[in-house]
Amino acid sequence: MTGARPTAWRTVSHDLPVSPELERFLAEGWAPTPLPDGIRLPAADRTPARRRRLSARFPGERLLVPAGDLTVRSNDCDHRFRPHSAYAWLTGLTGEDQAGHVLVLEPDGPQGHEAVLYLRPRSPRNDGGFYRDRRHGEFWVGRRPDLAEAGRMTGLRCAHLDGLGALPPGRSAATDTELATVLDELRLVKDAWETDQLQLAVDHTTTGFEDVVRALPRALAHPRGERWIEGVFGLRARAEGNGTGYETIAAAGAHACVLHWIRNDGPLDARQLLLLDAGVETDTLYTADITRTLPLSGRFSPVQRQVYDVVLAAQEAGIAALKPGARFRDFHRAAMRVIAEGLTDWGVLKTPEGDLHRRYTLCSSGHMLGLDVHDCARARAAAYLDGVLEEGQVLTVEPGLYLQPDDETLPPALRGIGVRIEDDLVITADGARLLSGALPRTPEAVESWMGELMAG
Repeated sequence: MTGARPTAWRTVSHDLPVSPELERFLAEGWAPTPLPDGIRLPAADRTPARRRRLSARFPGERLLVPAGDLTVRSNDCDHRFRPHSAYAWLTGLTGEDQAGHVLVLEPDGPQGHEAVLYLRPRSPRNDGGFYRDRRHGEFWVGRRPDLAEAGRMTGLRCAHLDGLGALPPGRSAATDTELATVLDELRLVKDAWETDQLQLAVDHTTTGFEDVVRALPRALAHPRGERWIEGVFGLRARAEGNGTGYETIAAAGAHACVLHWIRNDGPLDARQLLLLDAGVETDTLYTADITRTLPLSGRFSPVQRQVYDVVLAAQEAGIAALKPGARFRDFHRAAMRVIAEGLTDWGVLKTPEGDLHRRYTLCSSGHMLGLDVHDCARARAAAYLDGVLEEGQVLTVEPGLYLQPDDETLPPALRGIGVRIEDDLVITADGARLLSGALPRTPEAVESWMGELMAG
């Protein structure tokens, strides 16, 4: 039901067998260690209303929303676990200990549901799992709440995961397209608390970008300076939040023309630009998504400034198009009009009409943002891509120009330059508010900001 995979291979161990005497000894002499009674999740007061909205869409149906399962990275080492966003949104649970857990909405009368959280509770100390189970045992991966503690933290009725298999079938967000679509559509508009979490993610990301600029002298001296940049930002993300919300793009020179460059194994050259696309994910799993394109020397060259100015003008046009009731695609079209006109002014295109500018832009100019970096992606086109903007939605505006190093339609001086400028905004009653305004965007402000940080 939860997609669990066989784990028999994990019984293979290099440890010596446990003797009966040791087993008895390990089961005795442990002091009680209850969690404090007052612990409650930050989102626990908000999740009941979210579950009611979901319940209203599927009256009389059993709904299952799994957290997901651990995935092997190599041999007996798993990837770090992050719960599925819909599960986190409905339960408030965001920890690595949620692997395998499932929220079930049980039909309760003609219109409502009772929410039951099926989880793996803390192993009692008279059960060898707490020291034998390398994947879930407390001595291996840390303390889990027991059922009563989990109930107090979440406000949910909690049951042992073993009871899940006895339930009749129901819709599962892991396999049911309609349920997954509805969950994403319900998350399109953020409440004030969610917007505050996104602002927190942006603020930490801003600090991470400052860390990167301060670290540029050392990164420039390293043969894999891109990876140095990635590491510096990752340190801030782990120190302040759950980590990065997605794989950091630290793309220097022509690597910036690769939209999702995450190898980050190249050197830095002071004559080139660095495209840094990175975001901190909070402990509540909301992520920022910001891009700045920085001159590694601290100053834009004339041709770099030429490209940057067009992209900035495109972003400004896109931001100006944001308001409730505007179509989602309007800001992209506004940004692309500026890009096409700029390419025409350079002589790269003969006319701004048509779609030939897409050779140099490749992708859309933004997306919804929230618990996922590309949030609510399974929402129907009518509710998202072909829909209209609403107050409370959070999105990115990120036009770019990617001038490939081998593109003979371009003047040689432009080849190998990639520029993207990306900011996070919340739709307000009369427009949009820039969440990431603390990071400079104009070329003059970027140069001044870099100069101050690198000098300090």
